Amino acid sequence: FAISTASSTKLKEDGHTVVWLASQLSCSRTNVYKIFEKENLDTGVLHRICLILNTDFFKMFSDNLEKDAIS
Repeated sequence: FAISTASSTKLKEDGHTVVWLASQLSCSRTNVYKIFEKENLDTGVLHRICLILNTDFFKMFSDNLEKDAIS
């Protein structure tokens, strides 16, 4: 489960652009692309993205861990 992929997908589903997210995060568009490319995200950055996109990516990640443990 890639949180960066899920957040990128959610952004598109909501009809927002990378430029919009960058403005919400107070960073550049380039930095948002770098965030999406990372394998690991800082929890503080992820928390901010969760709030902005109104999505609990922490829960998604946790649910995925449970699925992996059962498999």
